[in-house]
Amino acid sequence: MLVPTAVLFGRVWTDNADKRDQIQLEQKGVEYITTLTPLISALAESQSTSIAGVAEPPETLAAAVTGVSEADARLGDDLRTKERWADLKDKISKLPSATSRIDKLNAHIEVTDLTLALYAAVQRNSKLALDPEADISSLQQAVATYMPRVTVEVNRTGDYANLLQTLPAANRPQIQAQFAYEVIAVQESVKRLTEALQSAVDNTTSATLSSSLVNALDSFRRGIEQLIRGADPTGGQPSSGTTSTAQTTLQGALSNLAGVTLREMDRLLDDRLDSLNYRRGEAVVMGALALLFVAGALIWPAFARRRDSEPVAPAADRPIGESTRDVALDRPAPPGPYGAPPPYGAPGPYGQSPGYGDLDATRGERSGALR
Repeated sequence: MLVPTAVLFGRVWTDNADKRDQIQLEQKGVEYITTLTPLISALAESQSTSIAGVAEPPETLAAAVTGVSEADARLGDDLRTKERWADLKDKISKLPSATSRIDKLNAHIEVTDLTLALYAAVQRNSKLALDPEADISSLQQAVATYMPRVTVEVNRTGDYANLLQTLPAANRPQIQAQFAYEVIAVQESVKRLTEALQSAVDNTTSATLSSSLVNALDSFRRGIEQLIRGADPTGGQPSSGTTSTAQTTLQGALSNLAGVTLREMDRLLDDRLDSLNYRRGEAVVMGALALLFVAGALIWPAFARRRDSEPVAPAADRPIGESTRDVALDRPAPPGPYGAPPPYGAPGPYGQSPGYGDLDATRGERSGALR
């Protein structure tokens, strides 16, 4: 009994431990992505302000870099992001060194592309992309793939629209082509983002996911509609004012949407980890019960044999009220005179009369009657 119980317990324990390790690694990925969300927004702001002629990067960028650096110090070894983040951090520090507006734009495009690659690395190394649950799989795809991509594409769309208003005519064709490409990319990314969020809502076990996403999605969709109207993808001249307003609205909506999604992911992972902890405790209790049953099966026969081997106490030593019927039946009759038992029908000691129906007594009475 112990051998199969131990085998089953070992398999359950190992499977439970593997799942716990995977969930804890995914939680580290969620924590890292949470710090990347302010970074991608700050880089978008830095790109827009630098193209507008502001020399110093925004304060939000320094704070975001500090946040990612602290997360990478804690989680970088497990997620294997240290080298990638060190290279990205170095390029971010060199952004103010670009001179022309086009150079600044290109430098920011390189940095944001590296940031998107860091998102993908965290997804891959934390195994979020391999999560077996449909809701978490869809949410991680939305928050780590499509949201940062939409953030980057929306920001580039607004910045290209602003450049088209000020660049010389000779430099406009290339920017016009890039602008048209970003408008199409935004529409495609928004479509995929909406599908991922809808899939998460359709397959989730969370009671709060749907309600949490409603307000954030509404604000996001309004910003997208405003951006498309300002971009005028039918071939007209884009409205820089409309696209800039939509750009600001979308940055806030995306940050809010990312925060809601990440909190829901963290809550779902916590619930799954609690379930695994309960199963682990259940396995320990069942294993302990199995050991107790085996110990009882081994001890009980020895205890039973000990009770069977104990001698029966004499009648005089038995407790009051215990039956003495069998002992009384086996007790010998009292001895007669001189130590011999009296013959059948003979008078007992001290002249006792023979018992009723004695043969000799009857014969004596009959002889007297005849005389």
